[in-house]
Amino acid sequence: MIPAHSLTALLLAYMIGSIPTAVWLGKVFYGIDIREYGSGNAGATNTFRVLGKKAGIPVMVIDILKGFAATNIAFIFSVNNPGTIPFINFQLSLGITAVMGHIFPVYAGFRGGKGIATLFGMILAIQSEAALYCVLVFVVMLLLTKYVSLSSMMASFAYPIVIIFVIKEPVRSVVLFGICVCVLVLITHQKNIERLLKGKEGKANLFKRN
Repeated sequence: MIPAHSLTALLLAYMIGSIPTAVWLGKVFYGIDIREYGSGNAGATNTFRVLGKKAGIPVMVIDILKGFAATNIAFIFSVNNPGTIPFINFQLSLGITAVMGHIFPVYAGFRGGKGIATLFGMILAIQSEAALYCVLVFVVMLLLTKYVSLSSMMASFAYPIVIIFVIKEPVRSVVLFGICVCVLVLITHQKNIERLLKGKEGKANLFKRN
């Protein structure tokens, strides 16, 4: 059986991940449901596209913090010492639960975002060095292509490569997680991939002035 303290931590991680930042911000400050505009996605990218930087930046930051905070709940609830394999595995479980909360938020009819920002927050909490490499890949790809979706996918593909060949991560569960990240991102970006292949994917310049 899963211990009660672990179940409590997982539930808390899901509730944190479920906070629908883009949906609430859109409704409170702009009077719209962000899911009815643009790509229909309740995430930072669509918020940037529909509402601009003033809305997009706080959504992105909060969504990253959701993953970071949920993953670090392990420091409160884990009975294992930080840095040990059981502790890291617990962090992975909490982070994944938060990402699923973002994708299927209980507060917003289980219609959320793709989980990229929350996933990044999770990676930042577990392996900050790898997270920085992912940011570098994302920024370079975005500057070259202007496709946020493609940049996100390339950054996710870079993650397992970095932890295996650059950082040489010794914890197998983290390596397996890195591979699963690629699969998850491919699944959540199926429509984007279709639009990219058809040349219909919208471009975005997150660095321009509004």
